[in-house]
Amino acid sequence: MSTLIKNGVIVTAEDIYKGDIYVEDEIITEIGLNIPKKADVVIDAEGKYVIPGGIDIHTHLNIHVGEVTASDDFYTGTVAAACGGTTCIVDHMGFGPKDCDLMHQVKVYHGYADGKAVIDYGFHGVIQHIDDNRLEELKKLVIEEGIPSSKMYLTYDFRLSDYEALRLLKRQKELGGITAVHCENNDSIKYLKEYFIKQGKTQPIYHALSRPTEVEGEAVNRMINLAKIAGDAPLYIVHLSTEIGLEYIKMARDRGQMVYAETCPQYLFLTEDKLRQPDGLKYIFSPPLRKEKDSTALWSGIKDGYIQTVATDHCPFFYKGEKQFGKDSFADCPNGGPGIEERIPLMFSEGVVKGRISINKFVDICSTAPAKISGLYPKKGHIAVGSDADMVLIDANKEVTITKDILHENVDYTMYEGFKVKGYPVLTMVRGEIIARNGQFVGKKGYGKFIKRHKINQL
Repeated sequence: MSTLIKNGVIVTAEDIYKGDIYVEDEIITEIGLNIPKKADVVIDAEGKYVIPGGIDIHTHLNIHVGEVTASDDFYTGTVAAACGGTTCIVDHMGFGPKDCDLMHQVKVYHGYADGKAVIDYGFHGVIQHIDDNRLEELKKLVIEEGIPSSKMYLTYDFRLSDYEALRLLKRQKELGGITAVHCENNDSIKYLKEYFIKQGKTQPIYHALSRPTEVEGEAVNRMINLAKIAGDAPLYIVHLSTEIGLEYIKMARDRGQMVYAETCPQYLFLTEDKLRQPDGLKYIFSPPLRKEKDSTALWSGIKDGYIQTVATDHCPFFYKGEKQFGKDSFADCPNGGPGIEERIPLMFSEGVVKGRISINKFVDICSTAPAKISGLYPKKGHIAVGSDADMVLIDANKEVTITKDILHENVDYTMYEGFKVKGYPVLTMVRGEIIARNGQFVGKKGYGKFIKRHKINQL
């Protein structure tokens, strides 16, 4: 099948120009002015921006957290992603049984996603413990399975010690992979949670107060130093939320270290005051919401290139039900919040329209840099001859008020209820197929493909 997109304003991470795009057999085959070819489908993009499809490299679909499971699976979650202008995700697999091998969760997650996802997808490996067998299995994960990124945690039940972290970092570097890290100091959290709970301070705000900025800052700094000791192993800091963490990243990158950082819309648009509201349980996730000064610092970090990507950490649970487990204590509330559909509109409106970042930077942090860091580029995250025809049309003049009712996420709230945005995706295309148009899903269940990723591209 062939498709011709005409008269659009094409935007990449580097360029902006008017032109036509010709697509054949899922691939962009020609870009130019007034392409004369006939096509099975012709799309008039006059007055619209044509950008590479959004890539969200931090989602948690189907994940099990204690006794509850995220309310979005690989069908509902990717439908929501598509309607919001995202054409590919890389999902963080949840923990498996104690002592399971690295392939256990890969098989489980293929079962979750195959035949259900409507957009293309990949997985991050999950590292629960390190021994000689796990280090050997990493080679299969990176080389054969096309999973060059794996995530480790410095908190939760399957956290790694510094010794294990060093072994993992070293091995990932040898294989051409990258280590993603959830950076929080576990012992500090344990101490502060116990301290507040003993005093009867169990309201949602104490979730944030039990995880102060230093909890993240210490862990970020520690991982940066461990990565250096491991021979400057590539390091990816997920969901950065603090100014102090950013300062450590700045120092590392300024001295040439391969440290990359991701932040999320919630840390750019919301503050810890949300946790003081009657519905504060909606906003319990980790790391927690911070203060305005942290949000301001993160925007500067994006603009200055110290933060390379914006992902969502989409991990939804129903407020009327699962989140209510925390009604008597913040410690019992499932950690996570929704946001997979709102990312592109929020970042365009609050970033580009309000002049915080250029439209090229917007494309870079939401599509191109995630593709490079995760081993998808240039097939994904770019508009060029030979790239997959993953594209999104944005109407820069379309004004929308975000409410739960217009979204497709399988959850009973949005953290951005009432946000007014200007600029909204009006068409989403994955490998040449239109799968969402004007806020409605028009694709097919199971259209999405698992993408084997290659070694990372250094930025």
